[in-house]
Amino acid sequence: MTDLIPPQSPDHWLSAAFSSTTATSGGVIKRRLSDIDRIVGRDRFLDEVRERGFQAIENADTLIVFCNHAPVRLASARAVHA
Repeated sequence: MTDLIPPQSPDHWLSAAFSSTTATSGGVIKRRLSDIDRIVGRDRFLDEVRERGFQAIENADTLIVFCNHAPVRLASARAVHA
């Protein structure tokens, strides 16, 4: 039989995400959208992001949360001038 991870409560999962060393030190965390939707719901998760004054971006099935108050800008390649 496969060892399954016992289900976490939504409150515990959110607490673990935002109390991680990376999050509390102003770093970047990423979570799969499918996990967010299944465990806590996207609206609740994004409410938590906003309440903390953080920003998030979505790409494919990943939500990346910037756990600080610095502005977020999309980087673009610059043309090389010869």
